[in-house]
Amino acid sequence: MVFIARTKSPEEWKAVTSAISTLVDEATFEATVEGISFRGMDPSHVALIDIQWPNSTFASYECDSSVKFGVRVDEFSKLIKRGDKKDGVEIGVTDDSKLTIKLSNGYKREYKMRLIESSSSSTPLPKLSFNSKIVLTGGAFDKILSDIQVVSEYISLHTDSNRVEFSGKGDSGEAEIVLESGSEGLEDLNVKEVSTATYSLDYLSKITKAIGAVGSSIAAEYSSKMPLRLEFRVANIGRIHFYLAPRVQD
Repeated sequence: MVFIARTKSPEEWKAVTSAISTLVDEATFEATVEGISFRGMDPSHVALIDIQWPNSTFASYECDSSVKFGVRVDEFSKLIKRGDKKDGVEIGVTDDSKLTIKLSNGYKREYKMRLIESSSSSTPLPKLSFNSKIVLTGGAFDKILSDIQVVSEYISLHTDSNRVEFSGKGDSGEAEIVLESGSEGLEDLNVKEVSTATYSLDYLSKITKAIGAVGSSIAAEYSSKMPLRLEFRVANIGRIHFYLAPRVQD
């Protein structure tokens, strides 16, 4: 084995593969001494996901040098989903370029899947400065998205010094949600400059539901008419950053 990573549950891998599957069909992970990372952009170049999974968050981790392994996300996800919550998971890469997935909790299963050719080009991260930061519980953020999605395909964010306003409108009507500092679900609000921008609800809803219950809180950072960055703080994974381009026309 060139590389072996063990987790106490398949839930972390389920969250990672589910998040990646909202944007791309194929994924190239990079394992180094420091941990596992992935970065990819959807075909329309509207959204980007950046995952940093440090070695310290694994039950055990072995990697002598940089290893890239490419997978078809749906195939990898199907195998990971065979694991129950209490199953330990061991992921490894063999010398003959196969990915091994071992699931065990008394009942042991081992899968081997063919790796696909790794994509060589790396996606650069956008260089952004953010004027507003909103930290919400995962439950609050999911509820806000669902409440706006009833009437709109887009969500507009507006922040000033002590409040954040979420709104949307469509053919059937309009929706508006206002949270002030101290409101339930709003953990932090930091505004350097009044900011307003609009984003696709489809992308936001998919990524939020994909990461689901494993994400405890979500930090949203943006500036007027600039890309949004979501940071999902996930136990036993580290961080998942999701970038979303703004809607061009208001």
